[in-house]
Amino acid sequence: MGHDTQNETPAGTPAGKGAGKPRDTARDRQMGTALRSVYQQTVEEAVPDEFLALLGKLD
Repeated sequence: MGHDTQNETPAGTPAGKGAGKPRDTARDRQMGTALRSVYQQTVEEAVPDEFLALLGKLD
């Protein structure tokens, strides 16, 4: 049988779309900061009483 070369890349060529490109741009840093902020706000948010009541019924 023949050798399947469909998923191979030439030697020294990074695999995958955009591989090897630096991604530390100002836009990326702003997006990371925004995502961390939203995540932190979500973590700090109180659990609604209705959810706590439902969880209490699981015992």
